[in-house]
Amino acid sequence: MDMRSLAIKRVYEQPLETDGIRILVDRLWPRGISKVRAHLDDWMKDIAPSTKLREWFNHEPDKFGEFSKLYREELEGNPEIARIRDMLKTKNVTLVYAAKDPHVNHAVVLRDVIAGK
Repeated sequence: MDMRSLAIKRVYEQPLETDGIRILVDRLWPRGISKVRAHLDDWMKDIAPSTKLREWFNHEPDKFGEFSKLYREELEGNPEIARIRDMLKTKNVTLVYAAKDPHVNHAVVLRDVIAGK
């Protein structure tokens, strides 16, 4: 499958033309940012971790391995994965998230699942 660029980016970072389609992948709207400033094309709440899983994880790095496994299980059969893969056939896609840590967050796991890793 020929895919365009798939990236992840904090919602608080400056949007760029190269971001392509910007999709918020958080269940909750990010604090302190307006819809205009977020510059989003879509908001896929149902692709975010469940509230129960998100609250358990609490962005604790030592839980990231287990969180990743559980989140991957939640993503199985999620129709939004195929939708994003379809978008990637013609455009760059940036998964936008609010978490502070760029390496320990659900968007990292989601990007890898979409990319087939």
